[in-house]
Amino acid sequence: MINQYFQRKYIIGGIILLAGLVLLFRLFYLQVVNSSYKLSAENNSKREVIQYPARGLMYDRNGTLLVSNQAAYDVMLTPGQLDAFDTISFIKILGISLADVRSGIKKAKEYSSFAPSVFMKQVSGEIASVLQEQLYKFPGFFVQTRTLRKYPRNIAAHLMGYVGEVDKNIIGNNPYYQMGDYIGISGVEKRYEEILRGVKGKKNYLVDVHSRITGSYQGGRFDVPAKIGKDITLTIDADLQEYGESLMKNFTGSIVAIEPSSGEMLCMVSTPSYPPDLLVGRGLSHNFNSLSSDTLNPLFNRAIAASYPPGSTFKLINALVGLQEKVITPATEFGCQSGYAFKGQFLGCHSHRSPLDLREGIQNSCNSYFVNVFRRIMEDPKFGSTDQAFNNWRKHLLSFGLGNTLNSDLSGELKGFIPKDEYYNKYYGKDHWNFLTIRSLAIGQGELGVTPLQMANLTSAIANQGYYITPHVLKAVIGEESIDPAYLERHYTSIDTTYFPIVIDGMELAVNGGAGSTAGRAKIEGIVVCGKTGTAENPHGEDHSIFIAFAPRENPKIAIAVYIENGGFGGTWAAPVASLMIEKYLTREVKRKYLEDYIYNAEIKRK
Repeated sequence: MINQYFQRKYIIGGIILLAGLVLLFRLFYLQVVNSSYKLSAENNSKREVIQYPARGLMYDRNGTLLVSNQAAYDVMLTPGQLDAFDTISFIKILGISLADVRSGIKKAKEYSSFAPSVFMKQVSGEIASVLQEQLYKFPGFFVQTRTLRKYPRNIAAHLMGYVGEVDKNIIGNNPYYQMGDYIGISGVEKRYEEILRGVKGKKNYLVDVHSRITGSYQGGRFDVPAKIGKDITLTIDADLQEYGESLMKNFTGSIVAIEPSSGEMLCMVSTPSYPPDLLVGRGLSHNFNSLSSDTLNPLFNRAIAASYPPGSTFKLINALVGLQEKVITPATEFGCQSGYAFKGQFLGCHSHRSPLDLREGIQNSCNSYFVNVFRRIMEDPKFGSTDQAFNNWRKHLLSFGLGNTLNSDLSGELKGFIPKDEYYNKYYGKDHWNFLTIRSLAIGQGELGVTPLQMANLTSAIANQGYYITPHVLKAVIGEESIDPAYLERHYTSIDTTYFPIVIDGMELAVNGGAGSTAGRAKIEGIVVCGKTGTAENPHGEDHSIFIAFAPRENPKIAIAVYIENGGFGGTWAAPVASLMIEKYLTREVKRKYLEDYIYNAEIKRK
């Protein structure tokens, strides 16, 4: 009996021990291995709310506020806390349908049962306030505050860009972002996203059974404060930008202005444009679709992404290359009989006196003169073949930043196009083309493609007599000492500095030389403007009107390129627009109201 007693004792003890181990294992599994029950329980009493930082502000070079923030409110849903609720009141408060409620709940459940997600974004402060008061009726729902962009001046939409909601691709590539977060989509907002966005934080709250916040969870010991985004100063001049947009309101085209000594962009206008506040808030998707379907393509940034022939502005480059290769001198003269004739080929020119030297050739924009210059470049005996001469010519062009992106701090910049010799070898056959075949390159036509940004940069290089600094729009991150050193470095062209004053003489004559000058409308009393007109052939309609210039001649403060699509001669529209911009920037006021009226009353068919 005693042995049986002890045996039963051990058996019962073993059973109790085994049951205890099973319970301990189950508890371990529930609490450690499978945390869903723990999360569900905690979420009934605790709510983690993301603290979205205010996005950094943007100022212009003079301290004018360009982009600020305004409060917005998202209605959030945690499906795991969802219970039967008063749908009629809910629908009335938010102004939505029952189908919208069902769709929103389904979407939230697909995202996560326990993590909150956006049920309805960007409701008004009034709606958010009413909802907050009645949250006890709607278990699982709460209101989260965030900020949206606000534009005091409502200008520079293409340059500043806009902010939009992240998609699955962004989330997949960057773990910082979650569904419902916002990110810079274009312009400065995109390029400097990590500086502007700040760092998200979080707050943990205790909530009651009615989903009402009753206090901080464990005294806030698990809270993480948000870090607000850094404010930045842009290089643009808000007044000049606004003025440029007003001058271009009747045109399709662009204006790019740069400070030559620093590479800082003073303005970047692309028209047609749109008010930046159209792409803010709940109307963003609708407005974006409307802008996208507009045949005038207002979302397209022509200043950095449109490719045009440079037209006669390109004669300045050929003049510099001709001087560098010593195939011409400043005194070299060529005649012009209303154009250039050679071996049955003819390239026309407007009427002017003849012959002309180099400075006068630039002043009068003589086609015949620069075809002769180009012929000498292509037939220079020291190269031995057209291919080698062409490649040497192309090398000079690339040194001015043409044919490649300039690596500015704006995304979407186009390379443009400077053909290689292989291009012509493929088209005509090796050794079956010469200067006559590609003579249109002499006057900036043919296969050449440049962006307005590249032409403004080219003008800066001429103003600086041989170098440029990469164009950029970030002047400073407030609170930090310096910007990327890449935007301080000088890039020297392959042309000796001694040749630039000769070409600049011709540019000065083009504006201020009186009879024969092609850009007389750009003249400003008391300011020496140096410029060059261009008229680019357009296979789809009227020629494009082009003008590049810098001022003043000594110690230049502004270099500018203006493209007006279908505007005809460069001196007709582009030159006066550039001149008014120069006057506005250098004097802060415009006295030539007659010229303003001429531009404001322009009627050009947009295509």
